[in-house]
Amino acid sequence: MSRIGNKPIALPQGVKVTVKDLLMHVEGPKGKLEQSFDPMIDVKVEGNIISLSRKNESKQAKSFHGLYRNLLANMIIGVTQGFTRSLIINGVGYKAELKGEQLIMSLGYSTDFIVMIPKDLKVAVEPNGKLVISGVEKQRVGQLACEIRSLRGPEPYKGKGIRYEEEKIRRKVGKSGVK
Repeated sequence: MSRIGNKPIALPQGVKVTVKDLLMHVEGPKGKLEQSFDPMIDVKVEGNIISLSRKNESKQAKSFHGLYRNLLANMIIGVTQGFTRSLIINGVGYKAELKGEQLIMSLGYSTDFIVMIPKDLKVAVEPNGKLVISGVEKQRVGQLACEIRSLRGPEPYKGKGIRYEEEKIRRKVGKSGVK
C-alpha cells in the first residue's frame, strides 16, 4: 500500500485543478502547469480535496500511485509559492554576472562559461557569490542548478567551485611535504 499516494491533497485558495484526458492542469497565481498521468491512476477533485487511487494492485500501479500524488502536490506548491535553489560560488576570481538571458561565469578556466537561462526560470546573482534560481516547476529549477554546478564542482582540498547552499563539503588534508 502506498502511504504517500493515499494522502489527500488540500487545494489552497486561488488554485484551480482540472483533470481531463489523462492530463492534470494546475493553475495558480504564479502560473500554469500540466502533467500527463498513467491510465492506471484515477484522479478525483472533490471541492478543496484531491485524491488519487489506483485501478489495480500491480507493482507498476503502486509505484505510479505515489509518484503522481507527489508530482501533483509539487505542481500545486509551484503555482502558489514557487521553488528556489541557491548555489554558492567559491574561489579566487570566480564570479558570475547576468547579461539579459545569459549567465556569464568565470570559473578559473581560460574561457568564460555562458549559460542560457530558460524563459520560465529566473536567476538572481547576489554580490557575495550566491546564485538564486527560482521558478514554478521543481524539476526545471533543479535541473538548471545541477547543470550550473557541474561546470565546476566543489573540490575537497580548498573548497573551490560551485556548491549548493545547504551542501557540506568534506575537506581533505593535503600532502605534507618531505622534511
